[in-house]
Amino acid sequence: MESTLFDRTFRDSKGNIVLGQMPNLPILVWMAATILQLVFTSGKIHSGLDLVAFGSLFTWAWQELFQGVNYFRRFLGLIVLVGTIALKTQASGA
Repeated sequence: MESTLFDRTFRDSKGNIVLGQMPNLPILVWMAATILQLVFTSGKIHSGLDLVAFGSLFTWAWQELFQGVNYFRRFLGLIVLVGTIALKTQASGA
């Protein structure tokens, strides 16, 4: 059977339409670090949590970009990767 652009964009290898998935470890770490940044609003702990949040979101985006189940998930990874880097460089004043 010939797959259409819709199939390659939104379906996984089993034929299921996949837009979202259960959170994996990098997303869970990112969420936890981001929430903890609301508690620790300054100092070394905040800086460390910021680094962990950035690293885990970067890892998630990289994994989606190169191992996503369909084109939509890979595009989502690209958008998050570019956006994360752009926000980080803007925040650091580079």
